[in-house]
Amino acid sequence: MTKPVYLVDAVRTPQVKSGADLKDVAAPFLGHYLIRHLKSKHQIESTVVDEVIIGNTGTPAKYANVGRVVALEAGLDKKTSAYTVHRNCASGLEAMSQGFDKIALGRADIVFAGGVESMSQMPLIFNKKMTNFFVKLMRAKTLGARLKTFSTFRPDFLKPIIAIEQGLTDPFCGKNMGQTAETLAKEFKISREEQDEFANNSHHKTIKAIKDGKFSDEIIPIVCGKNLDQTVSEDIGPRAKSSMESLAKLRPYFEKKTGTVTVGNSCPITDGGSMLLMCSEEALKKYNLTPMARIVDYHFHGLEPERMGMGPLLSMNGLFEKTGMNLSQMELVEINEAFAAQVIAVLKASKDSKFSSRWGIEKAMGEIPLEKLNVNGGAIALGHPVGSTGSRLVVTLSHEMKKRNNKYGIASLCIGGGQGGAVILENL
Repeated sequence: MTKPVYLVDAVRTPQVKSGADLKDVAAPFLGHYLIRHLKSKHQIESTVVDEVIIGNTGTPAKYANVGRVVALEAGLDKKTSAYTVHRNCASGLEAMSQGFDKIALGRADIVFAGGVESMSQMPLIFNKKMTNFFVKLMRAKTLGARLKTFSTFRPDFLKPIIAIEQGLTDPFCGKNMGQTAETLAKEFKISREEQDEFANNSHHKTIKAIKDGKFSDEIIPIVCGKNLDQTVSEDIGPRAKSSMESLAKLRPYFEKKTGTVTVGNSCPITDGGSMLLMCSEEALKKYNLTPMARIVDYHFHGLEPERMGMGPLLSMNGLFEKTGMNLSQMELVEINEAFAAQVIAVLKASKDSKFSSRWGIEKAMGEIPLEKLNVNGGAIALGHPVGSTGSRLVVTLSHEMKKRNNKYGIASLCIGGGQGGAVILENL
């Protein structure tokens, strides 16, 4: 027997394009102030928090355990344990899933779980030639030996390894994430126009959501700048002037000659953080907390890395089989928009067993109506801070379900390396 798990509150930072307003904010500081906000809002004492679990992929050398830094910077008691998890794009969802398990099994009552990512601060790395040069230089004991080592230096030693580029390339199949989207575009016969139309709609839905104040309950403004003299309170990246004409001018980025995937119909590189306050039923009563949702269950599923974009199909289907629920019960659906081609492929396969049977799904889940999907736009406009996105989807879904008084909603995303993750929420 497991215990029910409740989502008391869910918040996030504004999401900002890499290299812009949040470029100087290190990963832990995209999460600690969110916990401070939730603690204050719900009057939670620092001593009663059992665990802090944070998703992060580009672990900064200075902050080896980002989760612990977040917890201490948030002012939590030193006895509160904290750790960092890594499941590529779903790291934030992995943090939520581990918090879910601990509460469901009675091992914790109050957990902060979320994700943070500063993609701006992912480093350039010295290549092997330069590394070996430094090693030889350090071992040289005499001036003559050092001069001899210096004489071996060549300009190509300075050619850097781009960490983010390596991180977005799958080591098993050798394809980068954009190339996996190209694979799906070809196999599902998804045109460039379809992808651009999907991307254009994402931007305009997001811009409308911002104008309508849809994100005001979920975004906590962040103070930034070198002198902490700047406040960012809205997402920076969605394009109000996006058009089919402007998107059509962009050249394929991942397959230059025959491709259809561009930077315009893909998610941008982004900085951001998100945080969930999760509790047991006992904690709700003891600390007089009012939940906004119940986390019904979650599921992760693997598939071939070169088609990683189909992860949402398998993880949602697996979750429905696990819970006995079905797609028609879901009044809202969030699917992370890593690439327009990838989401469109999932939409096609979900309603057609001709496609879904390839992955062992003989009975198609059903059609996902566009009016239920990513109603406030998605990552093509908002961006995809990798370590945070899994929990950011839960933040956005839970608030929109509350606004619409929807009963059930599902959030899902593809995961680099060939996986998918999904979670069902019940609005309370």
